[in-house]
Parts: sequence; structure tokens; C-alpha cells
Amino acid sequence: MVSFEVAVLVTDAPETSRARELSQIYHLPLIEEDIRKFYHDRGETRVSIATPRGLEVREEWTNVLRAKLAPYGISFGIFAGFVPLTNLTDDFPCLNVHPGDLTYRVDGERHLVGLHEIPIERAILAGLDYLRSSVILATRVVSGGGGMDAGPLLGISAPMPMEVTPDQLSEFRKLAAARPAKRPVGGYHDALEEFASAQQERLKVAGDWVVFYPVVRDFADDRFYYDEETGQLFFRAGNGRFHPIETVQYSADGSREILFDEISGK
Repeated sequence: MVSFEVAVLVTDAPETSRARELSQIYHLPLIEEDIRKFYHDRGETRVSIATPRGLEVREEWTNVLRAKLAPYGISFGIFAGFVPLTNLTDDFPCLNVHPGDLTYRVDGERHLVGLHEIPIERAILAGLDYLRSSVILATRVVSGGGGMDAGPLLGISAPMPMEVTPDQLSEFRKLAAARPAKRPVGGYHDALEEFASAQQERLKVAGDWVVFYPVVRDFADDRFYYDEETGQLFFRAGNGRFHPIETVQYSADGSREILFDEISGK
């Protein structure tokens, strides 16, 4: 039994997304707010929050969405292919699927973070032989987008094997070292990016599609609880009790495995 219903679809790219098609197929209301046009109309050449003005425009754009969403009484939102960071997260919880294993840490910090193919490229360059998708509670926007993948980690998909030969890894690391510091508009168009993009398409099926829906269902069923004061995530098990956890792993067969919090040891 599904314990939630979709109230409205939202798209920031009405001319290129499938939002209109899905709206018609499933008879759902649709809100369109073209972010590129919004920035262009305000004299901005790039859709970015890297500058104070860019962040100000993002807030204006968010406020337009906020007003359009108000009549629907939203309980929580789902970001699926919704790239622009937005402080709608201040209004209601927003779940976001991310193409990286956010349990993987380097020096105590989440390593597989970032936009586009960056999390997958980082996994490749780290020598990992698997990929996962993660579902987080999105956090509020700050200038430059820092901390965008820092929210509570609700779920991860089971590992998807990824094969990279030693020769490939050596070549990919050389390409990464030779790249310019700033990512060009449209990407690098090199072998590393192409390989990562292909792996990301695989991960959509083996990761995003596996983990996102069951996490949304469990969230709607109030099986997650996040204590903001302590930063501890809890999950309600079959016995009705909440347990401190790191996250939950979801598999394609519909099973879930609770990964318990290492600090609490429970």
C-alpha cells in the first residue's frame, strides 16, 4: 500500500525535461519555472550561486516556486533530476538522490560529492570497484553550494560492480591531473568524463531506481527520524522501536539492511 500521493510536478527546464509528458500521462498538475530564462531575464549569463548576485537571483527564483507551491499543502518534496539548489528545504523536507556512496569518507569527510559526473569520477580515481546511489535530506543553499551533499543519509543502494583496469586507472589519473582548475561549460569531453557518464547511466538503473522509491516510502511511513541537535539519524524497525543508525542499504530484491551507527555501537 502506498502511503503518499504525488500532488504536483515541478520542472526548472520545461523545454527539455519530460515533465509535460509525465503530467499528461498521470494527470498531475505541473509547475514550470525555467531557471535559465529566469537568470537571463535578470541580466545573468550563468545559472550559478557562486556570487552574491547569483545567490540573490536563486532566492528570487525559489520565492516564485514557493508561491506557486503554496496551494498544494506539500508535506515533503522529491528531487529527481532537479539540479538547481533551492531553499525550499526551509519549507518542508526534500529528499534528493545522489550518484555517489556518501558512506565513503576520506579524512572523515564525505568524498564522493559534487555535481554532474564528479562523484563517479572521484570513485574511479580513488580506485573503487563499485558504485552506489545515496538518498539524503537536502540542506539549505549557501554561497558557492558548499555542503550541498552534507544532509542526513537516509539510504544507499547495494553496490554496483564497476570494472576499471590498472591501465585505464593510470590514464584516468593523468587526465584528471592535466585538467584546468575550473570545469568548462559543458564539461571536459575527455575519456574520464565519458567513462564516468556511461557508469552514471548504469547507476540510474542499478542504484537510483532501486533506492529512491523505497526510501521515499519509508520516509512517508515515518520510519526515519533525525535529531537535529545531536545530528543522529534513527530508523524505526519492525518492532516499532527507533534505533540509531548510519543509514539503510536497499537492494533490488526489495530487502533492506540497517547499517548501525559506529559511534553508538548499537
